[in-house]
Amino acid sequence: MKRIFKKALTFLSVYYAYMVEYRAELILWVLANSLPIILMGVWIQAAQGGRFGLSPVDFARYFLTVFLLRQITVVWVVWEFEREIVEGKLSPRLLQPIDPVWHHIASHISERAARLPFALLLLVIFFLLYPQAFWLPSLANLLLFMLAAMLAFALRFIMQYSFAMLAFWTERASAVENFWFLFYLFLSGMIAPLEVFPPSVRAVVLCTPFPYMIDFPASILVGLPVDLGRGFLSMVGWILVFLGLNRLLWRRGLKRYSGMGA
Repeated sequence: MKRIFKKALTFLSVYYAYMVEYRAELILWVLANSLPIILMGVWIQAAQGGRFGLSPVDFARYFLTVFLLRQITVVWVVWEFEREIVEGKLSPRLLQPIDPVWHHIASHISERAARLPFALLLLVIFFLLYPQAFWLPSLANLLLFMLAAMLAFALRFIMQYSFAMLAFWTERASAVENFWFLFYLFLSGMIAPLEVFPPSVRAVVLCTPFPYMIDFPASILVGLPVDLGRGFLSMVGWILVFLGLNRLLWRRGLKRYSGMGA
């Protein structure tokens, strides 16, 4: 256990040092994920007409939480893995006594540690400009949100990493992710909270993995009504589904891997 902890700490330290070399780029990536802030203004204006069950302040808090979630759950592993396959860079990692996925996990976690201070600074600035939206969630909601956010990242990562396995068969596995992202964009709660969806549509969307990556954790922190049992069970279930798919594609893909470009 001590050896595993030491290896994990070394991985995280190396990748964190790599990430902080590009602090200016990190700031740009934080700003690039500011779509929820833009949508917040649109929905606040719409809510002032009184046609929704959420108040303008509720929309502000929801989209601020979505902005924070996007910083926590952003994933790019499909592009990294695709490049490793095309350029043959996966070959030396296969010789190491560790699954290559841990390189990607360490880089993502380290990037979170470097990114979050900038994101939190933007939230503080927003609350100074719009103090009506400031709120203190209960300790229970905060702890549940943290758990849901970690599971949301795990689901988003394993989902995209499963698509990355297609790079063993095609040079453009990222095209599948780009297509999948369209569903993620509209069904996850990033464009609009599920609370404003028609009940029939909401029932169908809740059967997919998308709302559990954005809407479910955000609703917990804001205090909107959610089914905690169904939400957490669905997240774990979808993680297991994609994990099984990932391991199947990994084993079959390795048989096709030729190390081209190495």
